[in-house]
Amino acid sequence: MLDVFITSRVRRKILTVFAKYPDFKTHVRGLAKLIKEDPGNIQRELTRLEKGEFLIVTRKGNTRVYQANRQFPLLKELQTMVIKSEQMRKNKRSNVNKTIG
Repeated sequence: MLDVFITSRVRRKILTVFAKYPDFKTHVRGLAKLIKEDPGNIQRELTRLEKGEFLIVTRKGNTRVYQANRQFPLLKELQTMVIKSEQMRKNKRSNVNKTIG
């Protein structure tokens, strides 16, 4: 369902991770491994989300560590959308399985 509003697959995956786990901290390569996407595409989306103040960036040596900005005005609404979207996807799958089975 989020795909209707957020057309970038990579951005959708990133938003889902940080909305579900706002205390989660990661660097680009760690996130790439987690969501199975190209680090270059992830870096581009992280930069956009940082400029939009959804993400906070801290530096550890040469590494940039990203985490959700808990003060972001739409964080609660985004979390609700992610949860509802996942519930709808699960319900849709179970309905398909009932129809097939």
